[in-house]
Amino acid sequence: MAIVDLSDVDAGMIELVGGKAAGLGELIRAGERVPAGFCLTVESSVSRDLPEDDLAAAYARLGGGRVAVRSSATAEDLPDASFAGQQDTYLDVEGAGPLMDAVRACWDSLHTDRAVAYRAAVGVADAAMAVVVQRMIDPVVAGVLFTADPVTGCRAEMVVDAAPGLGTAVVEGTVVPDHYVLTHEGPVRPGGGCLSRERLTELREAGRRLQEHFGAPQDIEWAFDDGGTLWLLQSRPVTTLFPAPPDTGDTRLYLEFGHIQGMLRPMTPMGVSLLKMAGGLWFRSVGAKVDPRDPMPRLVAIGGRLYFDLTDFLRSRSLRTRLGPSLEVYGPRVRGAVERMLDDPRFAPRPGLPFRLGSAVAVTLRLAPAAVAGITGCLARPVAARVRAYRALDELSRRATPPAGPATSAQRLRWVIQDSHRAVMSPDMLGMVWPLITGVIVGSAPAGLLAGVATREELDVVLGGMPYNVTTEMDLALWEVAGRARAHRELFLRTPPEELAARYRVGDLPDVGMAGFLDRYGMRAAGEIDVGVPRWEEDPTPLFATIANYLRVDDPGQAPDRRFRQAAEKAERMIGTLSRRVRRESPVLGRLAVFLMRRSRELTGLRELGKFAWLPALRSARRELLLIGADLATRGLLERPGDIMFLDLREALSAVLDGADHRDLAAARRAGHERELRRHTVPGALLSDGTDVEALAPREPAGPGVLTGMAGAAGRATGRARVIRDPAGARVEPGEILVAPTTDPGWTPLFLTTAGLVTETGSPLAHGPTVAREYGIPAVICVRDATREIRTGQLITIDGAAGTVRIEPES
Repeated sequence: MAIVDLSDVDAGMIELVGGKAAGLGELIRAGERVPAGFCLTVESSVSRDLPEDDLAAAYARLGGGRVAVRSSATAEDLPDASFAGQQDTYLDVEGAGPLMDAVRACWDSLHTDRAVAYRAAVGVADAAMAVVVQRMIDPVVAGVLFTADPVTGCRAEMVVDAAPGLGTAVVEGTVVPDHYVLTHEGPVRPGGGCLSRERLTELREAGRRLQEHFGAPQDIEWAFDDGGTLWLLQSRPVTTLFPAPPDTGDTRLYLEFGHIQGMLRPMTPMGVSLLKMAGGLWFRSVGAKVDPRDPMPRLVAIGGRLYFDLTDFLRSRSLRTRLGPSLEVYGPRVRGAVERMLDDPRFAPRPGLPFRLGSAVAVTLRLAPAAVAGITGCLARPVAARVRAYRALDELSRRATPPAGPATSAQRLRWVIQDSHRAVMSPDMLGMVWPLITGVIVGSAPAGLLAGVATREELDVVLGGMPYNVTTEMDLALWEVAGRARAHRELFLRTPPEELAARYRVGDLPDVGMAGFLDRYGMRAAGEIDVGVPRWEEDPTPLFATIANYLRVDDPGQAPDRRFRQAAEKAERMIGTLSRRVRRESPVLGRLAVFLMRRSRELTGLRELGKFAWLPALRSARRELLLIGADLATRGLLERPGDIMFLDLREALSAVLDGADHRDLAAARRAGHERELRRHTVPGALLSDGTDVEALAPREPAGPGVLTGMAGAAGRATGRARVIRDPAGARVEPGEILVAPTTDPGWTPLFLTTAGLVTETGSPLAHGPTVAREYGIPAVICVRDATREIRTGQLITIDGAAGTVRIEPES
């Protein structure tokens, strides 16, 4: 089959006719008005053998005259990649000879630099090219219709851009079109410009039909001819939209939760399910009632990211005005977005509280005595508190070990659900909680006590070089491994990290201490709170990439251990300086502030220990789940063992106990997960209609070349930017400034060679800024679109106290 009429094409023929032709065929089958035409299938483009006689005959059957010749690649107009403008279209082609030339030119456009680069960026390995030939329409007005707002993400609105003449002017951006925003329901207001109310209404109805037919928001090209007839020229999914929240029948506001912990990558379904299960264990342990079907209903997975449903708090008359300060950790943009919603009538205040008061009181009464005793004891005896915390860490690791010996999949899954997280989700985590909480309190309290006496930058110095931080200890331990690797410097610098990892696994590398490092820290990874993420002990490739970074540090003054030691010495000197200063102002207040700063040096570093204590349970659960997945794959219920991470616990249980076949479900979710991994931006605040609340607000003005964010760690640095979106295999040259979407402990080994940090999201309390302060490097967080506004190699200056990034001019 080389030529097929568009009326004979359907969506199932995409591998033969490409995405555009498949979409046009579906429009015709749905009863829409589409210019007549045919498709030259991919077979001819693969063989490069143009069936000239058949093509001329098809052109004659179409009536000859002027036609449009349009690319239709197999990787075009897909649900997750539009390929808009990547291949070529030729209009007003007339005659058999010019038609042959246009078809060949369409074929060639599959291999242009821009098309190849686009396919690489969206993860498409290869594609083949079909070509659509359609009768030309002479439009009086044409344009594009999006059935959801592509900028804000709002699914309740449609957006129309229109201009007189051909729609290509709108698509290519060569004119300033008339712009219309339509609601899905209600009357259409008079349009003005080149579209009347009647034509806008007709477009809206067409958009509603197509969105219903295709089951997703659509990007539609259209044209009205001089007789007033509406022609549809294309309909494809709107690929840039962030996934919509679940439909609850009510307007709700969700806050993205993961970036506080430095995680914007999507979680696997099993990761979300296990997290909720663990949260339910904690709530039950303190006497709260939970729904076993969903122990944490306010924690909602949207696009694989964790969002908190803030709606009931926003509508609570007694709580809504107090939300602002509590949202400070989300950064100024998210806080501002939420505060704007206070004036939205959809979130009008109501009486009552968003939780059961009796349950809250009961939990408080249960925990308060232990909290008072625990915090007081930690303040009095910080060394004993640390010993208790580390003893608890060892015991939690021991209790996270499954029973030895053979077990069935049902037994393994029962252990994962009932026992894997029981100890680490106990109210006081076997004595670890109170030292951690005390450390957080004494680390933040001096800022309030010394307001007007000490600057933010001086207080950040006090937190530098903080001992007893397990993440810092991990980074310095890897630095020691790199020190032993210096004897084999060329091997570790010139061999790709993937090859080094493979050689390590088969014992074909010099012993530089990696085994000891992995014994202690192999359960870590970027995005490690997700049980679906491979650990470093499974794939140490990122570690070998980081070792290569460390081996490039030639300046002894830039050695991370020295920088950390200097930061600690600077912190001690600053405590002395502030002590003398504050005692002159207020002797009593001064003594208290100094006491807390001293205790901070003893306890605040423990703040990372809580997450670290969770990792043995996650590692053990992951091992058991993969064994279950292997069993299900052997039974033909999953394609491969790792697919179990794309089920939730209930679905895994149905496969283990009832033999449910989840191969298709897991494959679809894996594809969606991989699609979301390529997403560079995630809304911080999201309405239930899909609206990115931050997108509704105008950008704050800033000086030329200046990006504004939020103070993360005080200090200033100038250096070349290194933009990194994924730490796996990444490198940061000594003195470069790391620019990233966000960071978690899996990123922090990169900090040892960087001169500063810029992130798009985060909180001053998140891992990235905390570790940056401890290394004494400046950090600016919550810089919107930093990874797009800043390019690798640009000279930038960051001010961690002011929260600004300046792109320096270069001669």
